[in-house]
Amino acid sequence: MDLGLKGKVAIVGGGSMGIGFGIASRLASEGTDLVIFARRIAKLEAAAAELTSKFGVRVIPVAADIRDQDESGRIVQTAIDHFGKLDILVNNDGAPPLGPIDSFDDVAWQKAVEQNLFSVIRMVRSALPHLRASGSGSVLNISAISAIQPIAGFGLSVATWAGLIGYAKTLSMELACDGINVNTICPGYIDTDRLQKVFAAGTESPESVRAKLVSEIPLGRIGSPADIANLVALLVSPAGSYITGCTIPVDGGLLRALR
Repeated sequence: MDLGLKGKVAIVGGGSMGIGFGIASRLASEGTDLVIFARRIAKLEAAAAELTSKFGVRVIPVAADIRDQDESGRIVQTAIDHFGKLDILVNNDGAPPLGPIDSFDDVAWQKAVEQNLFSVIRMVRSALPHLRASGSGSVLNISAISAIQPIAGFGLSVATWAGLIGYAKTLSMELACDGINVNTICPGYIDTDRLQKVFAAGTESPESVRAKLVSEIPLGRIGSPADIANLVALLVSPAGSYITGCTIPVDGGLLRALR
């Protein structure tokens, strides 16, 4: 199925590995040119070279720490300088540290807010004039299932991503008149480095923790970055343009709530 993404330009956060690389790969497979950013340039350059070689699209790597308030403008300007436009913004980064919620001081909380909320606000602010100019822009945020079904030990993520969801819902209403859709995906247990940290965080063996998590998932397996990327590609494409303001779990049935 051709999703109509050939010739589009997308910015993808965390594009060197994990979910971000999965998203970048899926968009590249549809013919989308990319700016990918993360903190480590070596991994970014390797990812960009792989995507260009495999799919024949243009991929520009940008080393950036999204917690820095000046970085969003530089990332967006890179897309404009190289491609002359911007159609899609995928906000995706890592996640704050795990631990008891009362163990974090103001510095930790401020870093979490910068990473999970302010970074998105700034990226959208920088990208918005260009998304409006595209006539059919799209903003897609990656958070986590813990934002809508809290998990003990994930307090920094839960609190800040809940704020992101409120921001995104409001943004979707305000940008609808510009033909820009805004959605948030909440991945469940996805096979990434972040999940490996969860496996290793307690006193049980990683194998035991993995088996326990799998037993909680009705579909009976840990998800892959491709499970997230396939939905992203739909939502940011013309085929998904009528879908906006949604917070969507992609979790193999893990979420128990009626919503």
